[in-house]
Amino acid sequence: MPREENRRITDIGTLKALAHPLRMKLYRLLFVAEVATASQLAEQVDEAVSLVSYHLRKLAAHGLVEEAEPRSSDARERWWQPASEGVSIRDADFQGAPEKVAAHLAASRLFLEQRTEMYLRYLDERAHWGPEWNTAAHDSESLLRLTAGELAELKKDLDELLRRYDEQGRARAEAGDTEGREHVALHLYGFPFRV
Repeated sequence: MPREENRRITDIGTLKALAHPLRMKLYRLLFVAEVATASQLAEQVDEAVSLVSYHLRKLAAHGLVEEAEPRSSDARERWWQPASEGVSIRDADFQGAPEKVAAHLAASRLFLEQRTEMYLRYLDERAHWGPEWNTAAHDSESLLRLTAGELAELKKDLDELLRRYDEQGRARAEAGDTEGREHVALHLYGFPFRV
Protein backbone atom coordinates (compact mmCIF):
# COMPACT_ATOMS: atom_id res chain seq x y z
CA MET A 1 0.00 0.00 0.00
CA PRO A 2 1.54 3.37 -0.99
CA ARG A 3 2.13 5.83 1.80
CA GLU A 4 0.25 9.09 2.13
CA GLU A 5 2.39 11.90 0.69
CA ASN A 6 2.20 14.29 3.64
CA ARG A 7 0.10 13.91 6.76
CA ARG A 8 -1.44 17.16 7.97
CA ILE A 9 -1.89 16.99 11.73
CA THR A 10 -5.05 18.83 12.72
CA ASP A 11 -6.08 17.31 16.04
CA ILE A 12 -4.60 17.95 19.45
CA GLY A 13 -4.33 14.24 20.35
CA THR A 14 -2.07 13.45 17.38
CA LEU A 15 -0.03 16.59 17.96
CA LYS A 16 0.53 15.62 21.61
CA ALA A 17 1.44 12.07 20.58
CA LEU A 18 4.16 13.36 18.26
CA ALA A 19 5.32 16.17 20.56
CA HIS A 20 6.77 13.81 23.15
CA PRO A 21 10.59 14.07 23.24
CA LEU A 22 11.29 10.35 22.79
CA ARG A 23 8.49 9.80 20.27
CA MET A 24 9.72 12.65 18.09
CA LYS A 25 13.25 11.22 18.15
CA LEU A 26 11.89 7.79 17.23
CA TYR A 27 9.76 9.24 14.43
CA ARG A 28 12.76 11.12 13.02
CA LEU A 29 15.02 8.04 13.24
CA LEU A 30 12.37 5.88 11.61
CA PHE A 31 11.89 8.45 8.87
CA VAL A 32 15.63 8.40 8.13
CA ALA A 33 15.91 4.59 8.31
CA GLU A 34 12.64 4.09 6.37
CA VAL A 35 12.06 0.80 8.23
CA ALA A 36 13.37 -0.42 11.57
CA THR A 37 12.57 -2.62 14.55
CA ALA A 38 12.05 -1.42 18.09
CA SER A 39 15.36 -3.13 18.98
CA GLN A 40 17.26 -1.18 16.33
CA LEU A 41 15.69 2.11 17.41
CA ALA A 42 16.22 1.36 21.12
CA GLU A 43 19.93 0.94 20.47
CA GLN A 44 20.09 4.38 18.82
CA VAL A 45 18.25 6.22 21.62
CA ASP A 46 19.79 4.16 24.46
CA GLU A 47 16.42 3.13 25.89
CA ALA A 48 14.81 -0.20 26.75
CA VAL A 49 13.21 -2.06 23.86
CA SER A 50 9.95 -2.33 25.82
CA LEU A 51 9.80 1.46 26.24
CA VAL A 52 10.52 2.06 22.56
CA SER A 53 7.86 -0.50 21.58
CA TYR A 54 5.34 1.27 23.80
CA HIS A 55 6.05 4.64 22.16
CA LEU A 56 5.93 3.16 18.66
CA ARG A 57 2.49 1.73 19.45
CA LYS A 58 1.39 5.20 20.65
CA LEU A 59 2.58 6.72 17.37
CA ALA A 60 0.80 3.95 15.46
CA ALA A 61 -2.44 4.57 17.37
CA HIS A 62 -2.44 8.08 15.89
CA GLY A 63 -1.56 6.91 12.37
CA LEU A 64 1.95 8.36 12.39
CA VAL A 65 3.79 5.04 12.00
CA GLU A 66 2.65 1.62 10.85
CA GLU A 67 3.89 -1.93 10.71
CA ALA A 68 6.13 -2.71 7.75
CA GLU A 69 6.80 -5.91 5.89
CA PRO A 70 9.22 -8.09 7.90
CA ARG A 71 12.83 -7.82 6.77
CA SER A 72 14.01 -11.00 8.48
CA SER A 73 12.73 -14.48 9.20
CA ASP A 74 12.49 -13.73 12.94
CA ALA A 75 8.72 -13.62 13.46
CA ARG A 76 9.15 -12.03 16.88
CA GLU A 77 10.53 -8.83 15.34
CA ARG A 78 7.98 -6.20 14.36
CA TRP A 79 9.17 -3.83 11.67
CA TRP A 80 7.91 -0.25 11.59
CA GLN A 81 7.81 2.52 9.02
CA PRO A 82 6.43 6.07 8.85
CA ALA A 83 2.81 6.06 7.70
CA SER A 84 3.37 9.05 5.39
CA GLU A 85 6.16 10.82 3.55
CA GLY A 86 6.15 13.52 6.23
CA VAL A 87 3.94 15.55 8.50
CA SER A 88 2.84 19.16 8.48
CA ILE A 89 1.47 21.20 11.35
CA ARG A 90 -0.18 24.51 10.60
CA ASP A 91 -0.85 27.29 13.04
CA ALA A 92 -4.37 27.79 11.64
CA ASP A 93 -5.38 24.30 12.82
CA PHE A 94 -4.53 25.06 16.45
CA GLN A 95 -6.23 28.40 17.06
CA GLY A 96 -9.47 29.22 18.82
CA ALA A 97 -8.96 27.39 22.11
CA PRO A 98 -6.28 27.95 24.76
CA GLU A 99 -5.43 24.23 25.02
CA LYS A 100 -4.87 24.02 21.24
CA VAL A 101 -2.65 27.11 21.26
CA ALA A 102 -0.67 25.77 24.23
CA ALA A 103 -0.21 22.33 22.64
CA HIS A 104 0.98 23.87 19.37
CA LEU A 105 3.42 26.15 21.21
CA ALA A 106 4.81 23.26 23.28
CA ALA A 107 5.24 21.11 20.15
CA SER A 108 6.94 23.94 18.24
CA ARG A 109 9.37 24.52 21.10
CA LEU A 110 10.20 20.80 21.34
CA PHE A 111 10.84 20.56 17.60
CA LEU A 112 13.12 23.61 17.75
CA GLU A 113 15.02 22.20 20.75
CA GLN A 114 15.60 18.88 18.99
CA ARG A 115 16.70 20.59 15.78
CA THR A 116 19.09 22.73 17.79
CA GLU A 117 20.48 19.58 19.47
CA MET A 118 21.11 18.09 16.02
CA TYR A 119 23.01 21.16 14.86
CA LEU A 120 25.02 21.43 18.08
CA ARG A 121 25.99 17.76 17.72
CA TYR A 122 27.21 18.52 14.18
CA LEU A 123 29.25 21.49 15.47
CA ASP A 124 30.81 19.29 18.15
CA GLU A 125 31.65 16.61 15.56
CA ARG A 126 32.58 18.96 12.71
CA ALA A 127 36.28 18.06 12.83
CA HIS A 128 35.39 14.41 12.07
CA TRP A 129 33.43 15.21 8.91
CA GLY A 130 36.41 16.43 6.90
CA PRO A 131 36.91 19.45 4.66
CA GLU A 132 34.50 18.43 1.88
CA TRP A 133 31.49 18.21 4.21
CA ASN A 134 32.55 21.23 6.25
CA THR A 135 32.79 23.34 3.12
CA ALA A 136 29.39 22.12 1.90
CA ALA A 137 27.67 22.60 5.28
CA HIS A 138 26.36 26.06 5.95
CA ASP A 139 24.38 28.28 8.18
CA SER A 140 23.11 31.66 7.18
CA GLU A 141 20.77 34.40 8.21
CA SER A 142 18.87 36.54 5.73
CA LEU A 143 17.01 39.60 6.94
CA LEU A 144 14.44 40.37 4.26
CA ARG A 145 11.58 42.86 3.93
CA LEU A 146 8.59 40.88 2.67
CA THR A 147 4.83 40.83 2.90
CA ALA A 148 3.07 37.79 4.37
CA GLY A 149 2.15 36.77 0.81
CA GLU A 150 5.74 37.01 -0.36
CA LEU A 151 6.92 34.93 2.60
CA ALA A 152 4.30 32.29 1.74
CA GLU A 153 5.51 32.29 -1.88
CA LEU A 154 9.13 31.92 -0.73
CA LYS A 155 8.12 28.96 1.45
CA LYS A 156 6.38 27.31 -1.50
CA ASP A 157 9.43 27.82 -3.75
CA LEU A 158 11.79 26.40 -1.12
CA ASP A 159 9.50 23.39 -0.54
CA GLU A 160 9.53 22.63 -4.28
CA LEU A 161 13.32 22.93 -4.46
CA LEU A 162 13.81 20.66 -1.42
CA ARG A 163 11.35 18.10 -2.78
CA ARG A 164 13.30 17.99 -6.06
CA TYR A 165 16.62 17.40 -4.28
CA ASP A 166 15.05 14.76 -2.02
CA GLU A 167 13.54 12.88 -4.97
CA GLN A 168 16.80 13.00 -6.92
CA GLY A 169 18.86 11.84 -3.94
CA ARG A 170 16.49 8.98 -3.17
CA ALA A 171 16.41 7.87 -6.81
CA ARG A 172 20.20 7.90 -7.06
CA ALA A 173 20.57 5.98 -3.78
CA GLU A 174 18.03 3.37 -4.94
CA ALA A 175 20.02 3.02 -8.18
CA GLY A 176 23.11 2.18 -6.13
CA ASP A 177 24.76 5.62 -6.14
CA THR A 178 25.56 5.63 -2.43
CA GLU A 179 29.23 6.66 -2.49
CA GLY A 180 29.65 9.74 -0.31
CA ARG A 181 25.91 10.04 0.32
CA GLU A 182 24.95 11.04 3.89
CA HIS A 183 21.77 12.11 5.63
CA VAL A 184 21.52 15.90 5.61
CA ALA A 185 19.32 18.04 7.86
CA LEU A 186 18.24 21.41 6.51
CA HIS A 187 16.39 23.61 8.98
CA LEU A 188 14.85 26.82 7.67
CA TYR A 189 12.79 29.28 9.63
CA GLY A 190 10.92 32.20 8.14
CA PHE A 191 9.19 34.48 10.60
CA PRO A 192 8.39 38.17 11.08
CA PHE A 193 10.18 40.34 13.64
CA ARG A 194 10.31 43.99 14.57
CA VAL A 195 13.31 46.03 15.71
